[in-house]
Amino acid sequence: MEVAGNRPLDGQDYKTLSLAALGGALEFYDFIIFVFFAATIGERFFPADIPEWLRQLQTFAIFAAGYLARPLGGIVMAHFGDKAGRKKMFSLSILLMALPTLVIGLLPDYAALGIAAPLLLLLMRVLQGAAIGGEVPGAWVFVAEHVPTQRMGFACGTLTAGLTFGILLGSLVATLITTLLPPQAIADYGWRIPFLLGGGFGLLAMYLRRWLQETPVFRELQARKALSESLPLKNVLLCHARSVLVAMCLTWLLSACIVVVILMAPTLLQTLAGLPAALTLQANTLATLALLAGCVIAGWLADRVGSGPVLTLGCLLLGLCSSLFFIGVTLWPERLFLLYALAGFSVGVVGVVPVVMVQRFPPAIRFTGIAFSYNVSYAIFGGLTPIAVTLLLRLTPLAPAGYVLLLAAGGALLGALLWRRQARAALAVSRAAA
Repeated sequence: MEVAGNRPLDGQDYKTLSLAALGGALEFYDFIIFVFFAATIGERFFPADIPEWLRQLQTFAIFAAGYLARPLGGIVMAHFGDKAGRKKMFSLSILLMALPTLVIGLLPDYAALGIAAPLLLLLMRVLQGAAIGGEVPGAWVFVAEHVPTQRMGFACGTLTAGLTFGILLGSLVATLITTLLPPQAIADYGWRIPFLLGGGFGLLAMYLRRWLQETPVFRELQARKALSESLPLKNVLLCHARSVLVAMCLTWLLSACIVVVILMAPTLLQTLAGLPAALTLQANTLATLALLAGCVIAGWLADRVGSGPVLTLGCLLLGLCSSLFFIGVTLWPERLFLLYALAGFSVGVVGVVPVVMVQRFPPAIRFTGIAFSYNVSYAIFGGLTPIAVTLLLRLTPLAPAGYVLLLAAGGALLGALLWRRQARAALAVSRAAA
């Protein structure tokens, strides 16, 4: 029931992919920008007479609330996405992100509202978390069901690169504001600028998504009256438990590798290798750009040789390059940029993850299957990874390399199993044709 054929992507395909990637990048930007101004937000939204550690704890607890809201928001939005249509939920997710982001930029602080200020801030973060929980799986499904099956890998890889670009965009905007404005100006009004920008551009992206069309796959499900009659989540858990397990393992690989190699590495390099903060952040920008390229190439290769081989070989490359990076940077600090770029590129194997997820679930419950697996796994492993790596660092400075290497080995094994399954399916098709 997928969009068949081996035709090239046409103008409508590129339009769909561009608007999906743009909206996804802005949603990730809106979700992540909070962490770059967490210290200032803590000063503005909590009493001045509380201990600094308590203020930081409360601020990051509000940030974490967004992650905790992801599974519930994603499951609810996916339920209606499988029942009422992909496009409706695709538009709702960006609205649900843009409005709270805009409100945060306009929200009066503790001096004006008292205890209501942090409570409203918490509510906005919960809404943002619900939105991002529906956006990521929704975007993967929406794009995959629009393009021909033989172009699904490139489309999903490009979209994943677009989502990741939102993290880089947040970093660049935060750097620009902290460079151009003095500390007092940032505390007074500067911290609001990135939220106002994100909310405004998010509303623009939502308006542009009005021109997108419902996916051909969902329209065919409607025409054939083949939509899930029972609860999609019940169907997923009872009939597709193995696919859920595969998707959760792949999400662990995706979330943990990005957290360790992209988000944690600059700080780790400063503490473990004694490198200057500015230098590590510059190298991180290069690594993130290499990650974007890696995602696109991994998806492109999946269209040509299959997701199994790409996942297997890509994870082997990930294990090699990430280990070389974390070990080599202490031995050859002058090669920081090269080593970090190689590591970032190898993390691009995550571009094949949504391809496998889309292939594992049937269309009638696909949105729910991916949303449940992805969000639950991300909430668990995305949150536990920094804690695990930090605790392991007390035992060995090679903990980050070992953690990523372990995940890469698991990903390579899973890829090999998928590779064998795909080979058997191809052999069965050739025999049937003969």
